[in-house]
Amino acid sequence: MQQAARADQAFFETVEGPAKGVIYIYLPGGMAQQESWDPKPLAPAEYRGPLGTVKTKLPGVEFGATFPKTAAIADKCVVMRGFTHGEAAHERGTHNMFTGYRPSPALKFPSMGSVVAHEFEPKNNLPQYICVPGQPNEFAGTGYLSSSYAPFTVGGDPAQNGFKVRDLSLPNGVDDARFTRRRRLLDAVNDHFASTESDDSLDAVGSFYDRAYGLIGNPKAREAFDLEKEDSKTRDRYGRNQAGARMLLARRLVEAGSKFVTLTYGGWDMHDKIADGFKRSGPDLDQALSTLISDLDERGLLDSTLVCVGSEFGRTPKINNTAGRDHWAKVFSVLMAGGGLKRGVVYGSSDATASEPDTDPVTVMDWAATVYDRLGIRASKELMSPGGRPIEIVDGGTPIEALLA
Repeated sequence: MQQAARADQAFFETVEGPAKGVIYIYLPGGMAQQESWDPKPLAPAEYRGPLGTVKTKLPGVEFGATFPKTAAIADKCVVMRGFTHGEAAHERGTHNMFTGYRPSPALKFPSMGSVVAHEFEPKNNLPQYICVPGQPNEFAGTGYLSSSYAPFTVGGDPAQNGFKVRDLSLPNGVDDARFTRRRRLLDAVNDHFASTESDDSLDAVGSFYDRAYGLIGNPKAREAFDLEKEDSKTRDRYGRNQAGARMLLARRLVEAGSKFVTLTYGGWDMHDKIADGFKRSGPDLDQALSTLISDLDERGLLDSTLVCVGSEFGRTPKINNTAGRDHWAKVFSVLMAGGGLKRGVVYGSSDATASEPDTDPVTVMDWAATVYDRLGIRASKELMSPGGRPIEIVDGGTPIEALLA
């Protein structure tokens, strides 16, 4: 039965595309489109909100008032203003934005990062999929794929003084020679089990050990996690805060060879006092994001690094009676830059009150297919789930041709 399923499995060779790495900046809680990438300055006050807008580098395009620095580099970005999926519960929306699938009780789908780890071999001894500071939710995991494709998590906040990635240093009393002897002993044990047992959990453990030894044993790989290698001006430019440190670390990791880095910042579930929330969280995001995109461009890395800023959904068109906005998944915005996309594009639109898509709506499947396409992965390729059932990486999505450079 499984042999027959494999024979019918749609297979496409993965060949590296224009995007050599992805930095996925996830804003948990549901970021309001009206206060960020799709303000409505001509709408009635109860819809447009209390913060105002700022002009961007693109003629006639405005962003929310707390994003002046990102507005100044909007000519490097793509903004999709007609994003929609209809899932207004946090868990379901988050599932969509990490897997490219609607949730199903029948199957756990892998995250995009785990799919990327499945499709590409590690480079320079760095994990292909890394989460900063940790795996943000269960949907950022491996789903039906082997646990060997789970994310490597840094295990701490890079904004903290004395930040060090856990398990990257040799324990006290273990020198390089002892480290090498332990590795040889582990190889002998693994060879024995490989010859007598066959099990995914054993393969996963062996894979984790191999990658851990490669990472610990390679000084250049370890250095990619070390923000102290950056000069003070660069640290200041990104911002010495959570947003700045996490985005700077993400840049270092993709620059060193990691393929997919997910980071989270802030809490955007602003049911109350949304103006205060954006004044508190917006400026650090604005500084770090604009610096990340500009820094990548200055280093000649933006065209080969896909930056994506997403959230599980948007917020209600009308300000509520506690001066906030509630969950809204009919329409919201996603910002992207680089990685084989055009520059300075606003794709699609919402209606006059940011209630629903007006032109060129974007589905989660089409967005995910676009990300995979830029990496060189065919979204219609099938991976094998438990029970020998082939499952498409994305079910029905197609890359958005209007965005491709």
